[in-house]
Amino acid sequence: MNTMENQTTLILTRSEIAKLMNFSDYVEAVEQAFTLLASGQILGAGILDIPGKDGMFHVKGAGIPFEDILFVAVKVNGNFPENKNRYGLPTIQGAILLCDGIRGNPLAFLDSTEITIQRTGAATALAARHLARTNSKVATICGCGKQGRIQLIALKHVLPLTQAFAFDQDRTLAEQFSTQMTKELGIPVHAVRDIAEGTQQSDVIVTCTTSRRFFLNKDHVRKGTFVAAVGADSHDKQEIDPELLASSKVVTDMLDQCARIGDLHHAIQAKVMTHADVYAQLHEIMSGSKSTPRSAEEIVIFDSTGTAIQDVAAAAVVYRRAVERGIGKFIDLTGS
Repeated sequence: MNTMENQTTLILTRSEIAKLMNFSDYVEAVEQAFTLLASGQILGAGILDIPGKDGMFHVKGAGIPFEDILFVAVKVNGNFPENKNRYGLPTIQGAILLCDGIRGNPLAFLDSTEITIQRTGAATALAARHLARTNSKVATICGCGKQGRIQLIALKHVLPLTQAFAFDQDRTLAEQFSTQMTKELGIPVHAVRDIAEGTQQSDVIVTCTTSRRFFLNKDHVRKGTFVAAVGADSHDKQEIDPELLASSKVVTDMLDQCARIGDLHHAIQAKVMTHADVYAQLHEIMSGSKSTPRSAEEIVIFDSTGTAIQDVAAAAVVYRRAVERGIGKFIDLTGS
């Protein structure tokens, strides 16, 4: 078995990672990360954008003490929206480098796709657990790709959903999503042609698209709804009307990051909100330092940009399990 002390690096593919973690495992890892953030134990969480040709690289990094070991991870994801049409490749591709935060050696090199999808859904599950009404039974998912699937799973994980609606600009994709998720979750999932057809009946809404212009506005959302805005993970993406944000109670995954790249960023640019108008960060709600919104009339929006602390926490658990179970391939990067 490999140990933290030697100099070999574990290589893990997406399929290998998928065998090591279920969704509940990701929720537990991400919950621990936000708990550590609340207690001031996270090190150097940051984000960097590097432009490519017709795309962008997002670099996220952080350090976290996890099970008495200091892990540091840096994730590089390329986001190239034209990949499918031009090259038959996924829009998002990338990798995570997990390092020993004491010795500095690279512990593991992991495909980032599975971890990114799952940890994003885990954050929504935690936010819905604390911010959605506990009797929420109807949801709408806007964006019917891989992230849409995990978002509906996340909501079903923490809420007593009895039905859901699926909206996507690609009608065929929405129909396929509704068939798949009805079978997978055992609740009816209906594809809708118009976003309001679903959202105006929903207790919970998730937006997880690649939109560059907002499409969810005040007319679409009824009072008391919880909205998880997941798609805006770069400064040029937008899903939520700034006026809707400004009239709602906003909770962020990480305030400074959301002000830079999230839907909050656009509301600040439109001069309808400032940093001070944000009600809380998720870790403040989870730790009890900020009270959970309780008004049945108030719309609550979770601006979720995806944080490096989620990546490092999930990668650390994946690494430990892979070592314990003998999964993956070890290589010596030094060539010695």
